[in-house]
Amino acid sequence: MAHSHFIIHKPYGYLSQFIYELKRKKKLLGELHDFPKGTMAIGRLDEDSEGLLLLTTDGMMSEIIRSKKVDKEYYVQVDGIIHQEAIEQLQKGVEIGFNGTKYITKRCKAFLINEIPAFGTRGKKIRDERHGPTSWASITVNEGKFRQVRKMTAAVGFPTLRLVRVRIGNVHLNDLQAGEVLEVEDFQITE
Repeated sequence: MAHSHFIIHKPYGYLSQFIYELKRKKKLLGELHDFPKGTMAIGRLDEDSEGLLLLTTDGMMSEIIRSKKVDKEYYVQVDGIIHQEAIEQLQKGVEIGFNGTKYITKRCKAFLINEIPAFGTRGKKIRDERHGPTSWASITVNEGKFRQVRKMTAAVGFPTLRLVRVRIGNVHLNDLQAGEVLEVEDFQITE
């Protein structure tokens, strides 16, 4: 059976799912493209997060990509001017809450981003300069606890204002625009 694979730029305000059964109306991935039956998101980005999301009809491919062997890179805009000391704390691992218990994140890659990434404006305005400065950092993890990256930046004193996933393994967001869907033959993920 031939499987279908898609690379999408999930916009802000969309759920990483196709069905939402609660009463409140939510924006779902199916509104972005006419996906084949059985298409599933590989991993998730929460409603407030944006960026690279892979979709497939192949459950085995989903297992491979969600494994801890595949890096996921995020660009985060944080409240305040993040400094090297906070970056080093992130790299070593920080304590976050997860399922009511404390958890120390695994070592990760992190660095400051000096130029503002060209993602365009988000669907909802973040805030303006009157509320103080913001800055950007890159964080690459290979684990995926609930809202982990947001909790990590908050743990070092710089809450996340905007989070954009830019890479999964060797698949990059590149210049894919918010809401854009690209069908591909294979993801060719390398560990």
